[in-house]
Amino acid sequence: MNLNLTLPDAIIFGVYILGVIGLGIYASRKAQQTKRDYFLAGDKLPWWMIGGSIIAANISSHHLVGAMGVAYSRGFVAIAMEWGAILMGFNALLWIFLPFYIRNGFYTVPEFLEKRFGTAARTTYAGLILLTYVLVEISAVLYLGALSLHSLLGISVMTSVVILAAITGVYTIAGGLRAVIYTEMLQLIVLVMGGIALTIATVNAAGGVSAITDTVKDWDLILPANDPDFPWTMYLGGVLCISVFYCATNQFIVQRVLAAKNEWHARMGVVFGDYLKFLVPVIITVPALVAPKLFPDLEKPDLLFPTLVEKLLPAGLVGLVMAGLIAAVMSHLSGAINSCTTILTVDIYLPYFRKKATEAEAVRFGRIAGAVIIVIGILCTGLFLTHSKKPIFLYLMNAYGLFTPGIATMFLLGILWKRTTHAGALAAGILTIPMSVAMEIIFPAMPFFNRTGIVFWSCVLLCIVVSLLTKPVPEAELKGLIWNRESLKLPADLLQQSRGLRNPTLWWALITAVVLYFYIVYA
Repeated sequence: MNLNLTLPDAIIFGVYILGVIGLGIYASRKAQQTKRDYFLAGDKLPWWMIGGSIIAANISSHHLVGAMGVAYSRGFVAIAMEWGAILMGFNALLWIFLPFYIRNGFYTVPEFLEKRFGTAARTTYAGLILLTYVLVEISAVLYLGALSLHSLLGISVMTSVVILAAITGVYTIAGGLRAVIYTEMLQLIVLVMGGIALTIATVNAAGGVSAITDTVKDWDLILPANDPDFPWTMYLGGVLCISVFYCATNQFIVQRVLAAKNEWHARMGVVFGDYLKFLVPVIITVPALVAPKLFPDLEKPDLLFPTLVEKLLPAGLVGLVMAGLIAAVMSHLSGAINSCTTILTVDIYLPYFRKKATEAEAVRFGRIAGAVIIVIGILCTGLFLTHSKKPIFLYLMNAYGLFTPGIATMFLLGILWKRTTHAGALAAGILTIPMSVAMEIIFPAMPFFNRTGIVFWSCVLLCIVVSLLTKPVPEAELKGLIWNRESLKLPADLLQQSRGLRNPTLWWALITAVVLYFYIVYA
């Protein structure tokens, strides 16, 4: 497959690339040489930028290539992880963790663990999350984006990887979170426009709206317990811990909330993200549901996206959809890179190597760390060059399962149960990878969601036992760190801002009801 771009396509694609670089550089020039400005955009983000950037960072080649491949081979259930996040992960962020992050003025998520447990818990999380970002977020996104560029344009995979990483790295390293957010908003618009164009073209080619309604009978969000990939039992632990980790305790997502103007903007931003999280996966899934009518024997599901682009789109739209793909890749990459540099600087460099570093020195280290992370990500991309018969998206979820049970346990028990001790949290964090690997070796045929769920509840039990056997933290030291009903309320000075249609709870209830409706009807 080798797509020859027409002149209009090349112009649209080129204008997008130059526009992103220009916007990123513009944003970087507005940034000040302070930690707060470089890593948290000066705490000035409004709700619409928070919600938009959360989804722009979240949606990437994982979805345009990976999740679309899953939907082609497995159907509507591919959307379960995305909508499940609205009910689990984002609810945990909105109603449990967000008040503590905002009211304590944290730069990073690991800072919560240090305040709750101690330095070792913070460092353990930082190590686990950096491995996740490099091996899953950065490397996998680069690989899947490069795979599509190779399929469509004939550029070698590694060349595509280097180009994508270099372009994204320029403005991310220069401008920090401010540049990341500015470019993500542009990229979200391009991504949605490209996705809609591809959806309309595919549905029309498959026979119109009737092609979608023909698939409704197979819209199952809850599958039998013996399903090899998506058994209903996945909701008992695997999906729960991955969703809570990714949406509520993940620096990659939470960093945007930490940069909010105030807690009202933070809450409304998460709710706005729920709406986008509901709509964007639909744009990605619908073409895959009707695609079997057009391409019933596609050898590799991960190649569905480039196949649709090559076979169905007219001149001009190809450039727009290609720009949408690159937008998804770049927005995700820039967010992951920025999160890595923030954690490396705030959680490792400053506390262990340069406690008295100036603001400028901290920013300088962040930029150096960003460059190093990009190089490591490029090198690790080689791990994905060995293809498999299953869509890569499933293997990415499996990779999350290695790291997330312990992290989710540390945060959930840490904030919900005051008896949780440092030793208990540390035991769960340190043993999560060995237990996950052991489960994979002993039960290789078990669906990875089930394995992850078993490890998650094992981590919870381990944390509880160790905590009960060790000395509890004095209650005086837990003030402001344990969840209570007051955490649900906005601070008194923001209540006026939350009246009527500006109440985040109202909009949250509406989108939650819509998602629950789909789960009930298509169970």
